[in-house]
Amino acid sequence: MGNWWKGAVVYQVYPRSFQDSSGNGVGDLNGITERLPYIADLGVDAVWLSPIFTSPMKDMGYDVSDYCDIDPVFGTLADFDRLVQAAHGLGLKVIIDQVLSHTSDKHPWFVTSRADRNNDKSDWYVWADPKPDGMPPTNWPSVFGGPAWEWEPRRRQYYLHNFLIEQPDLNMHNPDVQDAILQVMKFWLDRGVDGFRLDTVNYYFHDAQLRDNPPNPTITADQSPAETYGWQNHIYSKNQPENIAFLERMRALTDQYDGRMMVGEVGDGGDTAIRLMGEYTQGDDRLHMCYTFEMLGPNFSPSHFRDIISNFQAGAKDGWPSWSFSNHDVQRHVTRWADHCADPEDLAKQAITLLCAFQGSIGIYQGEELGLSETVMEYHELTDPPGIRFWPEVKGRDGCRTPMVWDSSEFGGFSQVTPWLPVKPAQRDRNVATQLGVETSVLEYYRRVLHHRRATDILKTGATRFLNTPDPVLAFVRGQGADAVLCVFNLSAQPQSVQMQGLDRVTGPSVATELHGQTIELGPNGAIMITPATQGDDIAVAG
Repeated sequence: MGNWWKGAVVYQVYPRSFQDSSGNGVGDLNGITERLPYIADLGVDAVWLSPIFTSPMKDMGYDVSDYCDIDPVFGTLADFDRLVQAAHGLGLKVIIDQVLSHTSDKHPWFVTSRADRNNDKSDWYVWADPKPDGMPPTNWPSVFGGPAWEWEPRRRQYYLHNFLIEQPDLNMHNPDVQDAILQVMKFWLDRGVDGFRLDTVNYYFHDAQLRDNPPNPTITADQSPAETYGWQNHIYSKNQPENIAFLERMRALTDQYDGRMMVGEVGDGGDTAIRLMGEYTQGDDRLHMCYTFEMLGPNFSPSHFRDIISNFQAGAKDGWPSWSFSNHDVQRHVTRWADHCADPEDLAKQAITLLCAFQGSIGIYQGEELGLSETVMEYHELTDPPGIRFWPEVKGRDGCRTPMVWDSSEFGGFSQVTPWLPVKPAQRDRNVATQLGVETSVLEYYRRVLHHRRATDILKTGATRFLNTPDPVLAFVRGQGADAVLCVFNLSAQPQSVQMQGLDRVTGPSVATELHGQTIELGPNGAIMITPATQGDDIAVAG
């Protein structure tokens, strides 16, 4: 099935925090393999593993020192092979993270490159001479604070790091670097992986002329963000046109294998993010799909979701999106959108119904199927560099990375010893064992709605037509004709009533909502899917 990814549901596993099988307080590959039946039973199609490769763990695996081996904390290549075999036996695809824009400063490529200017890796990273006053060559900032340049005395040059100082950027303008990266991908394709999640895919190339970024015109002195990265319009430090040709090389490689896919993370916002999603998925010779952070922020309004989807459809008519509400980089959405709900459980149920109603593929982050909230961290508990550096204004990402909770025991069934991040009561109380088999639980609702989406092709690939409903109601029709489905959501904590015409009956799971003839009564965070009486085109807002 070559296009299995179209409309697929991908479950993200953060390996450090899923299941500890070795008794060291850190999750591992064998622990994931043990829990694969749970993932399969949810009704998802694939598992995405955050980085498991050899790493000094300065950025929890997103600083790779060996692309072709497993970090001992997670296990071995043999453990990985067993995981893939077990996943495939359960009908699950396996997607692995590929962090290709940068490496660890401990990677042998960089160790050689930084030694001097006259070695076979001297141009494998982004090196530049200082300005006449000794300052960095450009004004580019690091995402994690401070300048994106670090001085190397041995070369008398600066190297670029868009993230941590310990994460030097590869020079993708060098064809040898591109070839090496493609060999890394081939290594894992030959090992049987079904796809790649491409970290920071729009950061691969930098402006070869090293021009300064202009200021961000939307930022003023009295609205300064806590993180200085937002002060600039990053038109030269990323998003370069040369990226397209390399994506085409990557696609040519994956197309040599049956049923493989690539999903790119576009690290940008606003119109730029949607434009890049369209460019990167255009045609059939680039990425299979992309996602951005547009749905991973605080905005929770009908116009927000409508604009994102409509803009993508307008700008990428033959492209394919991937949507998600939570991942390992952002605050969990039950906490992020708490101001828009009366009951966090109803919000959690509404969110997965909304996500399952979107055209495209979707991603679920481990624990959101339990309705987990963000863990409140204390400073001494942090491991995430941005949080440690800029506390308390920046909390870091540890709060969404705390261990998966399987039962009510002290460490939530994740480990028998103290975990690398704490398990706190607010999360432990929402564990799997407590919810499994309980019809009203968030977990069982997730299972129902995911299985419903799997059985309803129109929800995966049907066209989307938005209806003109007043805020805070979002309504759209998926597909046409007798198979069409009307999806209606109340994105607020107050009850809403909407009159429609052309309605028949409720189809699939619903949240706090009732259908009375042609009137839809939506409770707080209500969600419902309805089949039409005749043709999907007949569905309209009354009056």
